[in-house]
This record gives sequence, C-alpha cells and structure tokens, in this order.
Amino acid sequence: MNNDQVKKIIGAVMVAGMLVAVLSGCQKPEGPAEHAGKEIDKATDKAGQQIEKAGENIQDAAKGDKK
Repeated sequence: MNNDQVKKIIGAVMVAGMLVAVLSGCQKPEGPAEHAGKEIDKATDKAGQQIEKAGENIQDAAKGDKK
C-alpha cells in the first residue's frame, strides 16, 4: 500500500467515526409513553411464554406425562 491509499483509508475511517458520533448524539431520550410501551411488550412476552408453557403441560397431561 502506498501513502495515498493509507491516507484515504484513514480519512474514510475518521469520517465514519465522526458520523457515528454525531448520529448517536441525535437520539432523543425515552419518554414516559415509550417506556410504558416497552414495559407492556415485556409483560405481553412473559404472559405468552407462560401460556405456551401451560399449553405444553396440558398436552403432556393428556398424553399421561407429568413434569
């Protein structure tokens, strides 16, 4: 690699780094509605997992298997 190629690579890396730094600073802080939505998503996922586990237990009980 010659000096010109190295300079171009270093320049590209610096530009990419600056873009990442600038764009990461643009993210708005989470508001109360977004936080509540995330909590609802977590609760829904947990309930879905429990329902799925209950369904598996019912199927096992129907087959005569017990856990």
